Amino acid sequence: MKKVISGLILAFVTLSVNAQTDENLGIIPAPVTLERQSGFFKLDKTVVLISNEVPNTATADMLNAFITGKGGFALRTTKSAAGTERAILLTADGADKLPEEGYKLTVNAKTITVTGKGAGLFYGVQSLMQMMPEKKGQEIDIPASVIMDYPRFKYRGMHLDVGRHFFSVAFVKKYLDLMAQYKLNNFHWHLTEDQGWRIEIKKYPKLTSVGSERAGTIIGHHPGVTTDNTPYKGFYTQNEVKEVVAYAAKKFINVIPEIEMPGHASAAIAAYPQLSCFPDRDTYIDPKAPWTGSRKGKQLQQTWGVFDDVFAPTEYTFGFLEDVLDEVMALFPSKYIHIGGDESPKEYWKQSPFCQQLIKEKGLKDEHGLQSYFISRIEKYINSKGRNIIGWDEILEGGLAPNATVMSWRGVEGGIAAAKLNHNVIMTPGSNGLYVDHAQSPSPDEPVNIGGMSPYSKVYAYDPVPAELSDDQKKFIEGVQANIWTEYVESNEKLEYQVFPRMLALSEIAWSPVSRKDYKNFSEERIPLHLAKLDKAGVHFWVPTPLGQSDKQIDGEEITADLKAPVLGSKVYYTLDGTRPSEVSNSVKTPLKISVPKGKKLELKTIVYTLTGRSSVVTTTVLNNEAK
Repeated sequence: MKKVISGLILAFVTLSVNAQTDENLGIIPAPVTLERQSGFFKLDKTVVLISNEVPNTATADMLNAFITGKGGFALRTTKSAAGTERAILLTADGADKLPEEGYKLTVNAKTITVTGKGAGLFYGVQSLMQMMPEKKGQEIDIPASVIMDYPRFKYRGMHLDVGRHFFSVAFVKKYLDLMAQYKLNNFHWHLTEDQGWRIEIKKYPKLTSVGSERAGTIIGHHPGVTTDNTPYKGFYTQNEVKEVVAYAAKKFINVIPEIEMPGHASAAIAAYPQLSCFPDRDTYIDPKAPWTGSRKGKQLQQTWGVFDDVFAPTEYTFGFLEDVLDEVMALFPSKYIHIGGDESPKEYWKQSPFCQQLIKEKGLKDEHGLQSYFISRIEKYINSKGRNIIGWDEILEGGLAPNATVMSWRGVEGGIAAAKLNHNVIMTPGSNGLYVDHAQSPSPDEPVNIGGMSPYSKVYAYDPVPAELSDDQKKFIEGVQANIWTEYVESNEKLEYQVFPRMLALSEIAWSPVSRKDYKNFSEERIPLHLAKLDKAGVHFWVPTPLGQSDKQIDGEEITADLKAPVLGSKVYYTLDGTRPSEVSNSVKTPLKISVPKGKKLELKTIVYTLTGRSSVVTTTVLNNEAK
């Protein structure tokens, strides 16, 4: 235990040095401008905290709590600088001259001044907390500097699917805390799915008494190797939803609910079969998938995928959805209501005499036109309540609803098409790394996931504004979002593993100007620092592979591998004999100089362990000295 504690102390002394020498002072996302000045502000218990504006009270309390945890002392609060030698001042004076959500942070020997209003002040304090090094003796030396900062995009989002797997209110709050630290301001809460309906609707109690519980869940990748034979359930009461929304508001995060339609509706249909085109049909069950319990009647799905039993476009369905949306809109003040619109098969609509007759009556071209009719009708209802819809890019099919915002997930094409039609767009393409349920490396050690490859470098490389758009069309790109779908994310720990460090890359492409992006600085200076902080805070992130290790074969007889720890305080262990490295293997202390016998290949295998025992996947580099 003493060894771990001493290691932590040493690591965070190193962390402090790195934060003060880094050109961004360790801040993620990188500020618009940052000018280093000479000297330091010495933060100790004699400093006072000045905050004389009532709206700033919560932000001032947050800062004081952070200083208490970091320095072991709380600051005396006052409303005036009179008689004080050194002070931290939080003020809205001059904030009207700053861009929306912007702030100015000035640090000199006498004063730290954070200027901003509302979210701007909150983000300025987040930056101040990030740039604070560890305590040295009885004080914290904060480097003198001037920061001017504001976001590139007004929409900076993270998504959470609670339909496939449910996450507690306590965990959702932790998720919001982490979003706020990195200046993300929209939480997209995916509340309904084929595998579970997760929000209480008082007018339709079966949505939760029936629709929130499936009889079992597959184990392994789709369609599953077996089933756990265990009922899986969970939903949020309306009081819990209010609690989350209020908590998010304190973090300047807007919560956007998603009620999926017309597809991904199995849970709702299991509760109220009359929502289906064919109420008397048994739920289709993939014959290749394991199953628990009855196969008769309408059932929640127990495996993952896309299913034909979607909402029927009947008056009963529209009345049901309007009732549901009324209760949802009463809970969520968000101007946006997400209605899904993705992956809605047309097979049941093709088979349904009612749907075919409706297509003729409405003069629609086909089932895609029927989907457009469905979405447009829901949009008109939501607009009548003073709200706007967001939908996945399939809502473009059959013609776009007039005031819809498009969330482009199937690549960038949907976003480009919508922007050219003068519709607002949020870019969230899975092909560009923004689906964080994908694997983070090619290592066989990666836990089961949906597939695909999205390392955080891919997220960081993405520019949400497509070059194909004109300057006028680019104005319709509202922002960017990363999505975490939870088919294969069963626990809080695994969700954090999938999200981090990719959320950090998202924050920088969402906030920082393109000119301020610097992947080398981000990955080698700031990511190691922030992951060390997350490690200390108990966040279960994906541990990166060693800095400097190639995933390509290296040819040669004498090879130098200059490997560095990707998390401050972590250690890199390696083997060359084909065995799996571990904490009892040789550790990397200096660049490895490896002789490869003529006509042979060696495998350099590495693993990283952080101070708290989190480990990376094993990474293998082939070293080749075979004749060509």
